[in-house]
Amino acid sequence: MASGATWAGEANRPLLFGGGFETWRLPGKEPLGMARAELLFEVAPSWWLGPTVLGAASGQRGGFFVGGLAVQRPLTITPTWSLVPGLAIGGGGGGGAPVGNGLMLRPSLSLQVPVGAWRLGLGVSQVVFPGTPIRSSQLGLVAEWHGQFVAERLAHVGEPLIGVGRSGLGIDRMALTAGRYTLQGTAPSPHVDLVGVRISRLGAGSATDANTSWGVEAAAAANGNSAGYMEILGHAGADVALVDLLRIGVRAALGFGGGGAVPTGGGTIAHLDATLQFTPAPGWQLAAAVGRVAGASSALRGTRAELSLATDLEPIGPPGTPGRTGTVRRIEWAGAMTQVGSVHRQDGTTQSLQAVGLQLNWWLGPNAYLTGQVNSALGGRAGAYAQGLLGAGVATSAHGVPAQVGAEWLAGGGGGGGVQSLSGAVAQAMLWVRWYPLGDSAHARLAFGAETAHNGTSSPVTALSWVVPFGQIVR
Repeated sequence: MASGATWAGEANRPLLFGGGFETWRLPGKEPLGMARAELLFEVAPSWWLGPTVLGAASGQRGGFFVGGLAVQRPLTITPTWSLVPGLAIGGGGGGGAPVGNGLMLRPSLSLQVPVGAWRLGLGVSQVVFPGTPIRSSQLGLVAEWHGQFVAERLAHVGEPLIGVGRSGLGIDRMALTAGRYTLQGTAPSPHVDLVGVRISRLGAGSATDANTSWGVEAAAAANGNSAGYMEILGHAGADVALVDLLRIGVRAALGFGGGGAVPTGGGTIAHLDATLQFTPAPGWQLAAAVGRVAGASSALRGTRAELSLATDLEPIGPPGTPGRTGTVRRIEWAGAMTQVGSVHRQDGTTQSLQAVGLQLNWWLGPNAYLTGQVNSALGGRAGAYAQGLLGAGVATSAHGVPAQVGAEWLAGGGGGGGVQSLSGAVAQAMLWVRWYPLGDSAHARLAFGAETAHNGTSSPVTALSWVVPFGQIVR
């Protein structure tokens, strides 16, 4: 055992990763194939809550996205079969669909049967965008993977520990990415500049001995010509060592994307890249990738290039131990409701907008953290406006005090929904305070600040978040 390290006091928490596919009927009986993914946590016995995202995968509305929160409460009707009612509330739009404010309500009911760690089934759902003619009822396929993640006790934050198995959500590596598409043919803009994040799980082993990886990545356009474009993809890759500290490999990704006048057709998009990775220091990787991008539309064909900076989140134990050795850090998931005031629209009017969002905060220590945030409009006549932000923050210590204050600075891109002043590259500065109505198991956070667009216009921002923390052993 490493000097000063003790065995972790871990708590296994239930985790559900779900997905599905269904076909909505828009006005005029237009079919729209929608893929769905959600990550749910058991917040009370048999009650599951977490983020959900839906995106166009077929039809003529590439770039149609909805993000929000989903809740479900499974009911056992026989030893084998379960009836699962659920509700998703979110905001989004895109692809020219008439979504009004962007608010979506999606009640659902599915019949599921277990197959190993999975539950498979058939469901029925109704999708309503209030105040618009979009109202659709449909059948759909449902798949859910049920497992657990290890949450280290928050009392151990900052301590060196040895644990068994992966902690957190089983994420081994997180990377910040910056890339460019160079499109061919009739694309309205030949270049699409992107910023995003990639999270990966490495092989069957640890973050230092795996040659394969798989995970999820998301990116948004950072240049004005493509403002409003967003993509979410699953990826898988493999690499081998050329020499010490240098690896070469290949990575493929498949998912959906669109918006910002990028011609994705029905929304399906794929990447195929060659990768080169350099390790300048233990646990850190600088990487470059070049390859091809293709979508359902023949207009979306071209090359892509990407640079990324990644860090390993899951260390391994010292020789002769079965665990992983590292320091417990605080990880936080948060759902947020945001209001942005004085937003200039393309029709010349000015109006506030409301959005629902998801935040991930990764604490570097007791007083500093990194953060990633995505927001989708659900009010203020801005349906289809979406935004992705990355940044960092500082805060007072949370130990032994009833409240905490901090500040954060973020940058990223946004667009869509007829919003003019916050399209393209944006920056955000926020001051926040949070308190602990349920002890350390969950926090409420209130933030105030401003967003500034690349053209210099600024809008006030207010955000109310519900934060759920847990501990993860990191390098």
